[in-house]
Amino acid sequence: MQSVSTPQTGIANHPRDSSARFAGVCLVLAAATTFVMVLTRAAGADQDALLEPLHAVNENRALYGISGAARLLSGLALFVAAWFLLLTWIIRERWASPTVPYLFALSGVCTAVSGACAILITVHPPVEVSSIAGSVTREIGEVAEMISKLGWITSKIGFSLAGLAVVVAARYQWQVGGTLRWIAPDSLIIGVAMQVIWVDSATILHAVVGTTFFLWLLSVGAMLGTGSVEKHFVKRYAPEISESNPL
Repeated sequence: MQSVSTPQTGIANHPRDSSARFAGVCLVLAAATTFVMVLTRAAGADQDALLEPLHAVNENRALYGISGAARLLSGLALFVAAWFLLLTWIIRERWASPTVPYLFALSGVCTAVSGACAILITVHPPVEVSSIAGSVTREIGEVAEMISKLGWITSKIGFSLAGLAVVVAARYQWQVGGTLRWIAPDSLIIGVAMQVIWVDSATILHAVVGTTFFLWLLSVGAMLGTGSVEKHFVKRYAPEISESNPL
C-alpha cells in the first residue's frame, strides 16, 4: 500500500500528510449525507417486516429514494475516508491502530449495501398491501421482503461497526491528549450507545445517538481536515516522530 503523499517536514518538523486531509473531508461528507438520509427517510420503511414498511415506501417513494441514495453515498464516503486513514503516516507508522479504519471500511460497505437496497425497493413495482392473493403479487412481495430484510440487517451492522470504530478511536484520543483527550470520553459513550441500534424499541434513543454520531463525524472530520489531529500526534510523540522523519 502506497501513501497518496509522503509526509513532508515543515515548521517544527511537523509532518503534513494530504491523506489525513482527504480522510477528514470524506468524514464530513459522510456526516452531511447521513443528515440528508435522516431528513428524507420515510417513517417505518426500514423495518424487518413487509406490509407496513412497503406501504410507507409506496406512499413516499421520492423521499425514500433520496434517503437511500444519501445512505449509499454516506457508506461510500465512509469507506473512502477509511482508505485514506490507512494511508496516513499516523496509521502507517503505527502511532495509532489500523483497527479504526478497517472497522469504518466494513461499516461503509454495509451502509452502502443498505442504501442500495433502499433504492431497489424504491424502483421496485408497488406492492398491493390490500391483497396478496394473486400469485404474481405474492412473488413481488417475496422479492421486496428479501431486499427489505437485507437492507435492514446491513444498516444495523454498519451502524454497530461504526460504533466499535469510535470506541477504539477513544483509546487513542485519550493517549494523545490535548483536545482529543477532551472528546475521548464522549467518543467512548457514543460508540457504546451506538450498539443500542439492535434494540428496535429504543426509537427515541436511536435518534439521539444518531445525532451525536453525526456531530462526532463532523468534528473529527474537521480536525483531520485542518491538520489538528496530526499536530496532536506530533506534540505527543515529537521525539519518536523526529527520529522516524529526519530533516
